[in-house]
Amino acid sequence: MRKVLALLLVFGIAATFGAIDAAAQSDSASGFQILKQYFIQGDWRFMSFVLVCLILGLAFCIERIITLNLATTNTDKLMSRIDDRLVEGDLEGAMEVCKSTAGPTASVLYEGLRNAPNGPEAVEKAITSYGSVQMGLLEKGLVWISLFIAIAPMLGFMGTVIGMIQAFDRIEAVGDLSPSVVAGGIKVALLTTVFGLVVAIILQIFYNYIVSKIDGIVNKMEDASVGLVDLLARNNIFK
Repeated sequence: MRKVLALLLVFGIAATFGAIDAAAQSDSASGFQILKQYFIQGDWRFMSFVLVCLILGLAFCIERIITLNLATTNTDKLMSRIDDRLVEGDLEGAMEVCKSTAGPTASVLYEGLRNAPNGPEAVEKAITSYGSVQMGLLEKGLVWISLFIAIAPMLGFMGTVIGMIQAFDRIEAVGDLSPSVVAGGIKVALLTTVFGLVVAIILQIFYNYIVSKIDGIVNKMEDASVGLVDLLARNNIFK
């Protein structure tokens, strides 16, 4: 996963700067050129940090989405295949079904089947313990996405404060409160705030989608775990 994340990060940075170069070579006015113009006007020193938050945040989001999609399992089909093996009394065959199926649900069920000879209490304990491990793996990287969601608007607000300070410095130096004196600093302040909030909003949407995806996987995992205990009891696997 680290290699995937690194590749996504490199790709995101290359794509971003490639798009900027392409836009710079184009003579026609476009939405991206306007966005780039505002980005430069908002003081690149602060806007670059906001852009880095966006790139890194999207890299983590894309990595999580890909991982969670690969982790999604057809629970009903998996339980049906396990039931077919247990009806025949083939516990090893049921374990092989879980081992050959990708995803956290199959891994949790495998641990439950592995502890079936020790009784239902052992199965439930194994499922609970290993389920917590799988839950942690599913939520891996979310703390970084949350960090970028929080940092992006903070960087924007920092630019806002510094822009206002610059505006007041100009007023103090010139000794005049004309709009032309303070317009530059205020514009920088507003642009950094807007870009920081836009980045936070984009990442928050992805974050909520990822959390909902994790909740769906966890719910299916819990249902399958309860169903496994019933299957083991119904097929007299417990000794």
